[in-house]
Amino acid sequence: MVKTVSPSIVLDPGQPTPLISQLVAAMTEQIHNGTLLAQERLPSIRRMAALCNVSPITVANAYTRLVSAGLLDVRDRGGYYVKASPLLATQRPPIDSLWLLQHAYEDNAPIIKAGCGWLAQPYIFTNAVKQGLKALEQSPNLASMLDYGSPYGLTELRRSIRRLLAKRDIPCVEDGIILTHGASQALELVLRALTQPDDTVLVDDPGYCNLYPLLQSLGLKVIGIARTHAGPSPELFERAIKTHQPKLFVTTSILHNPTGSCVTSDNVEAIHALAVQHGVAIIEDNIFLDLTPESQPCHARYDKLQNIIHISSFSKTIAPGLRVGYLACAPEVGKRILRYKMAASLTSAGLNEATVLSIIKTGQYGHHLTDLRERLFQAQKTVCLSLANVGMTLSLRPMGGLFAWARFGKDVSTHTVAERAAADDILLAPGSLFRPERSDSQWFRFNVTHSNHARLYAFLEKENKGR
Repeated sequence: MVKTVSPSIVLDPGQPTPLISQLVAAMTEQIHNGTLLAQERLPSIRRMAALCNVSPITVANAYTRLVSAGLLDVRDRGGYYVKASPLLATQRPPIDSLWLLQHAYEDNAPIIKAGCGWLAQPYIFTNAVKQGLKALEQSPNLASMLDYGSPYGLTELRRSIRRLLAKRDIPCVEDGIILTHGASQALELVLRALTQPDDTVLVDDPGYCNLYPLLQSLGLKVIGIARTHAGPSPELFERAIKTHQPKLFVTTSILHNPTGSCVTSDNVEAIHALAVQHGVAIIEDNIFLDLTPESQPCHARYDKLQNIIHISSFSKTIAPGLRVGYLACAPEVGKRILRYKMAASLTSAGLNEATVLSIIKTGQYGHHLTDLRERLFQAQKTVCLSLANVGMTLSLRPMGGLFAWARFGKDVSTHTVAERAAADDILLAPGSLFRPERSDSQWFRFNVTHSNHARLYAFLEKENKGR
């Protein structure tokens, strides 16, 4: 008969660490040290809640985390058992880009999302969204906005985007602009339209972590181009072109994810010349375009969309949940991409697009950007100073945007640190997630809008001092 154990665990509601994290940490320690043995059955959720003087929801979430970490099994109609082999105690889900997304979005996500990739709630343009939705409610055209609409997306919003791009000296005809369900869909549509399985694609190294599983799913070969403070290395770019004959290059020029850097004019000119010389298309993923001055260099501005497909989004400036992105390119290329959009989703979300249009038309968007840039600039100063004060080394001081790229003063196991942080309800993003082959990296990405927490810096300082 399987033995049911009653662990002796004392939780302290007065501690800053949430009760669920205390429970997970205590049970993890007891499994590792042999207090809880393999095959032993744990108390039911309600019984464990009574033993620990917490709610059943807290215990249920703790058990779920321990199952995900490979420490518990679920069987016998919901019975929880210590894993069969103690060796499995160290076999946790791999920390990769999908882990980062799931861990940030799940119901029991960490309280401090220092490694996530979107604006924190105080920075979201909530009032304008409310006003936009209210205006749509009273609009006589509401019914048409709920219809499928044009595959290109809402015409008037595309015209507004064309005007926004023109201010940055990026000329684009209306038929060269396609609205998408966020920048992620834009990237996927472009890749599907311009590549075939086994084609080689060049990417930034480090770069956008969610791009890598997409490229893998499309059967594409990926080669990373080392990123410097000035932009992608022209020497390595040229070498990769000659060695691998790539089809295209996916890069971020403005407020680079994850380092926060911006390319220089000289770097744009050098990379562009090599791309044109060797027939390599450039996909410029510039979702933070509107968070920089209109004079900021980028490939779309230099090339005028001749050899460039420009991708951007309103999710990073208005609200992540709106999921309104777009791509701008030559019209003939746009027609090829449009076929893939129609095959995948017919059209995009007209109501979301109309909400963004309303915010732009009322003039609120321009004022919001001015305010948001300043707030992010101040957040950068605060977070970078706080990171330095606990002994972290910064790659550079970004001019603004969401991200800072920092490392400890000594070499650490970044995945182990991230796991310890997760147990303390802190989401960190290790640098290896942002490398094409998940190669070793001592760096971490910090989102400055989610990093204003004393408990985060107490954790980092403790790790820097060697626990």
